[in-house]
Amino acid sequence: MRPGPVGFDPSRPHRCSPSVAVRAEAFGALVYHFGTRRLCFLKSPELVRIVQSLADFADVHSALDAAGVADARRNAYLRTLGGLADSGVIEPRSGARDCWESVA
Repeated sequence: MRPGPVGFDPSRPHRCSPSVAVRAEAFGALVYHFGTRRLCFLKSPELVRIVQSLADFADVHSALDAAGVADARRNAYLRTLGGLADSGVIEPRSGARDCWESVA
């Protein structure tokens, strides 16, 4: 297994939480968690695509591979995704629902 943040297992399937809305912006996206009422920012369109596509892959590593994330940048993405998991934006997948995407 490749390294990642403690408590976040990138070898497991994940998804964007159904309690989250993602609004695309030029810089990336605004993410609002309805349960915690917290707003966060995804600072790149590539990260937005990865977060929104997690449910399409068997594990997080496969999502990063499909997005073409280079090995040199992989640990940074895993840390970021681990932080998103800690804040409830993404979660281990057990169902089919995905995050909301709002159109502005």
